[in-house]
Amino acid sequence: MSEHVSVQSTVDTGHEDMIHDAQLDYYGRRLATCSSDKTVKVFEITNGKQTLLDTLRGHDGPVWQVSWAHPKFGSILASCSYDRKVIIWKEVNSTWGKLYEFGEHKSSVNSIQWAPHEWGLLLACASSDESFSILSTTGDGQWKYIKVEGAHTLGCNAVSWAPPINPGSLVEGSRTSPSGPVKRLVTGGGDNMAKIWREENDGWTMEEKLETHTDWVRDVAWAPSVGLPLSRIASCSQDCKVLIWTRDESTGVNWTPKLLNKFSDVVWHVSWSVTGDILAVSGGDNKVTLWKEQKDGEWVCVSEVNKGQQLPLEQ
Repeated sequence: MSEHVSVQSTVDTGHEDMIHDAQLDYYGRRLATCSSDKTVKVFEITNGKQTLLDTLRGHDGPVWQVSWAHPKFGSILASCSYDRKVIIWKEVNSTWGKLYEFGEHKSSVNSIQWAPHEWGLLLACASSDESFSILSTTGDGQWKYIKVEGAHTLGCNAVSWAPPINPGSLVEGSRTSPSGPVKRLVTGGGDNMAKIWREENDGWTMEEKLETHTDWVRDVAWAPSVGLPLSRIASCSQDCKVLIWTRDESTGVNWTPKLLNKFSDVVWHVSWSVTGDILAVSGGDNKVTLWKEQKDGEWVCVSEVNKGQQLPLEQ
């Protein structure tokens, strides 16, 4: 049995330098890209064709990442840059403009992600100044932030939110919190660790250190939950490894790492499918590989795309 991944379309972005991130919105109709040319571009995607809607200028350095907010909050996009700034953009009457600019980090802001919409308009930001911050608004135009200093020695490279439901909510008898899910997120940093944090008393407390990588952790991704009593996090590192961390919430056993694969080059990004059963991995080998867990618990590569060319693998 083989699974195929085909390239549906390519986008000529018009960026004048390296592209660092590309994100589709909730409906898959709009694409945001960002680049070392200091700009963010927003495209409309229809029938495999793209139309440039706007070029957003406001950063003074390479733009590393973009993140779309849930559409219930309107058309809102965040971007982060080497210039130490996070800019939140909003589209009003088909025109994009700055909604808010956050400049409280002392070094490059490397990663951003909006929280699940159930928790409101919250943005997590990871910075090379060894901290991460949480931006929030009450909807009246005012923004506030909480900054967690010293999160990772040598810098915080990535951040990912936990799903907004209790693990095991579909399984009778699973342990659940009577007050509902607790806000959690995972960060990865230059100390070779991933760390899990939870909101507590209007602040953030470190809950767990995930220590197995032997070089900088470049990305982390908390898997979506389908209600089973299992939490799962993927991490990737300059040690060329991808690890899958699993915690069985029904037993409360600590997080357990499993090596997904050791690659031939540094691994930069990991990303879960919507259902949390397929992991996409990309790195310095210019390949995107898709991995799926088998019934015996082993992870296998089910497809590989190299520079836009499809190379299906046997499962």
